[in-house]
Amino acid sequence: MSGNKDHRQAELAADIRRQLGSEATKRFLRTLPSFRLETTTPEHFRDLLDQLDDLETGEADGERRQ
Repeated sequence: MSGNKDHRQAELAADIRRQLGSEATKRFLRTLPSFRLETTTPEHFRDLLDQLDDLETGEADGERRQ
């Protein structure tokens, strides 16, 4: 029975990651002031945010990076 619960939790976690990484969610979040990238953000911070996005996208697609 524990195996079934673990499986459901893993499926739920995967669904949440998939939905949070969807283009629709990203578009919605970009409309919120709290999630909008400031134009005065230094270039190196924007580069780091892009790298983070790339890593998160890879993990959401099922890839595992280290």
